[in-house]
Amino acid sequence: MEPKQHIVIIGGGFAGVNAAKKLLQINKNCTVTLVDRNNYNFFPPLLYQVATGFLDVSNISYPYRKYFRGYPNFTFFMGELLEIQPEKNTVVLSTGALHYDQLIMATGTTSNFFGNENIKNNALPMKTIADALLLKNTLLERFEAASRSTDADERRKLTTMVIAGGGPTGVEIAGMLAGLRKNVIAKDYPNLKDLPIDIYVLDGLPTLLAPMRKASQDYTYKSLQGMGVIIKLNQLVKDFDGDTVFLDDGSTIATHNLLWTAGVTAQVFNGLPESYYGRGKRLIVDGYNKVTGSTNIYAIGDTCIQTTDAGFPNGHPQLAQVAIQQGTHLAKNLHAETVQNKREPFSYNDKGSMAIIGRNKAVADLSNPKLHFSGFIAWLMWLFVHLLSLINFRNKVKTCFSWIAAYISKDQYLRMIIKPASKALPVHTEK
Repeated sequence: MEPKQHIVIIGGGFAGVNAAKKLLQINKNCTVTLVDRNNYNFFPPLLYQVATGFLDVSNISYPYRKYFRGYPNFTFFMGELLEIQPEKNTVVLSTGALHYDQLIMATGTTSNFFGNENIKNNALPMKTIADALLLKNTLLERFEAASRSTDADERRKLTTMVIAGGGPTGVEIAGMLAGLRKNVIAKDYPNLKDLPIDIYVLDGLPTLLAPMRKASQDYTYKSLQGMGVIIKLNQLVKDFDGDTVFLDDGSTIATHNLLWTAGVTAQVFNGLPESYYGRGKRLIVDGYNKVTGSTNIYAIGDTCIQTTDAGFPNGHPQLAQVAIQQGTHLAKNLHAETVQNKREPFSYNDKGSMAIIGRNKAVADLSNPKLHFSGFIAWLMWLFVHLLSLINFRNKVKTCFSWIAAYISKDQYLRMIIKPASKALPVHTEK
């Protein structure tokens, strides 16, 4: 009997988890090792609800070891990727090294600050659970500080929210903050009820939700305006020193709070040549998601760019559905290649896009058939799709009950400032 192939997957997001699960289900002649810096999977589309205190971390996250508990050929390895050694078929991690027969890169993206160190050091990103918790703690601490302050200008800076980026995340967090301002802030902080608590959304493009249809863009713009959000389009953030946001037209906004949702970038890995990377630092892959120039390295999801799909000659959008479909498709191809010596090129099935704006307000653009929805129907669709997309039944139930409670009460109880202890214990690794 041939020895089992060892497939190492770096990254446990949408792409990595779906690739691992499908491989374990259909390919009994392989062992799968999933590597991630965290020991849990989380659901990025709902990070903003953790950041604003409407969902608990446990609603949108789940440990890998428990999720894959029923698969004897599965191993989880917690660590940070330091280097890839293709000539040795080895990945070097912060916690050890692994040999692979096939390597799948599913590392997603990180926040893109476009080389501006001031913004990187002072803005609040929202890409990880840690980012969401930091954002929640920071905003709550600043409202506490504003409630104590007697300086009118400082109070305005502490409570003015500036969101850089008018994509789905920017729109969704703006709507959530507008809801908090209307229903919660005056009750929790009565001495702040006379403050305007301005909420800005800035974007360098001439429209919000640029990838979506004009009907969705127009509805979103009018809805946010109706909720009191100040929208500035064709405006790029030039700098932020922690005290003032500087825009490229020379204007400024006095605030301590810049929420950064303006862009993402893939990562560059030690050991892979520069020629492997394309636009946005994404690994260039062929129609079967093999990294161009490599023999046994694959990339899926946001970290790759694939231009062989006829419907997407400039590469696929960096969306969850692309990652899910590529992960599942690659797993099927790797299995088919070993048993039938054949494989199929990837073709993305675009199901559409949606974004939630606020209570009973959302937009949805379906691709097949081409339909547009807005308002309450789109809001229900958004809730249903996101509930179904959570990784397991427990998360679905907990999130559903949290949403029902928040909808009825127009409130949530998760606005606690909780920080880890400052003492850091050493992490022991193999020598």
